[in-house]
Amino acid sequence: MTAKNMDELVALCKRRGFIFQSSEIYGGIQGVYDYGPLGVELKNNIKKSWWASIVYDRDDVEGLDASILTHPEVLNYSGHEETFTDPLVDCKSCGERFRADQVPDYCKEEDLTEPRQFNLMFKTNVGPIEDASSFAYLRPETAQQIFINFKNIIDSTSRKPPFGIAQIGKAFRNEITPRNFIFRVREFEQMELEFFVEPGEDEKWHKIWVEERLKWWEEQGVNKNNIELLNVDKDELAHYSKATVDLMYKFPHGLEELEGIANRTDFDLGSHSKNQDQLKIKSVTKENKSSNSKLAVQREDNSWFVPYVIEPSAGVDRGFLAILNEAYKEEALENGSKRVVLALKSHLSPIKAAIVPLKKNNEKLVNLAKSLKKELQNQKLGRVILENTGNIGKSYRKHDEIGTPMCITVDFDSLDKETVTVRDRDSMDQQVIKISELTDFYRKSLN
Repeated sequence: MTAKNMDELVALCKRRGFIFQSSEIYGGIQGVYDYGPLGVELKNNIKKSWWASIVYDRDDVEGLDASILTHPEVLNYSGHEETFTDPLVDCKSCGERFRADQVPDYCKEEDLTEPRQFNLMFKTNVGPIEDASSFAYLRPETAQQIFINFKNIIDSTSRKPPFGIAQIGKAFRNEITPRNFIFRVREFEQMELEFFVEPGEDEKWHKIWVEERLKWWEEQGVNKNNIELLNVDKDELAHYSKATVDLMYKFPHGLEELEGIANRTDFDLGSHSKNQDQLKIKSVTKENKSSNSKLAVQREDNSWFVPYVIEPSAGVDRGFLAILNEAYKEEALENGSKRVVLALKSHLSPIKAAIVPLKKNNEKLVNLAKSLKKELQNQKLGRVILENTGNIGKSYRKHDEIGTPMCITVDFDSLDKETVTVRDRDSMDQQVIKISELTDFYRKSLN
């Protein structure tokens, strides 16, 4: 079961502290959001899971954390300055502006201006003097910083293709019409891998990475039946792409891209490389007279080649929305009431366990609860909290709703018999466990 509509997810996020509108007290900034106490935990857990699967679990990927400020020449030779645009139209009737393919039904065609190209990149000044030569871009994607660091990583690690460079980081796009909550925003995070292969091996690796990424999303709790593979038509491919497969997810607002896996050919390294005429680059690239590095690999026979690139690229925010949607459930209870449950995978849950004293004003119960909280927190499996409200029923409902896998109740038997009651989120079953066995139970339950 998923959410019936986006409103359910938006309400949950605001009510429970997952996501807030940025600068809300001043009216907000459209297309910009802040992740609250639970949101930042879930978001970090998604990123940790991606990083572990891409970098730690493989022997052929290195990590990178590159700068957000981007030299203009990077985005000049990448083609962004010329092509990173959307068609913009004005409605003469309502006075609003829209992306040409996202005009609402209430705007009549005859009221629309002719489309004109709008560059999506943010500029900012660098240095004390503002002039035409003192600007940089806020990066519109994380990929280019990977490409321009290719030689640095080759030289410092002795890597040879096939290998990848992974990065998670912020990107910025001046979207004309941000929409659908955190699906399309102006400030977002990407999880990107650039995987470098020999020419001729690219199609094989493209298929491999499509399968790998489908598998990973399923491991995060995304039902594979809610994902469709879209082979992007040649007429709609990006200028650098030989082939792209989009993972299309059934969001509450409709079927849209969750992740793209592109075969970028040798365009990127070729575009940023010096001595292009010596490298037999197959893509059409702009002549580069500015680069001081040859972004190529030398074979054992001393010949050079520019690697092809397979790029799985996923938005953290879109992933967050998909995972939240998949986990959202409303269940009818035997007493006629209902409960909302976030059935998150335990490795993603913002809170791993809640320690709940039966009485909030009982010093012995609270002190024992604090001690147990500290013990479980020391296991370093994620955040554990003390839920000291004195209302067991409300505590259970709250933690069902935010996705906490277990609630551990400290009651008077905990003092007399040295036991606690552990309640499972999904089944609502409760079992009594000896305090001496709690840590081991906790670890096994989350692994």
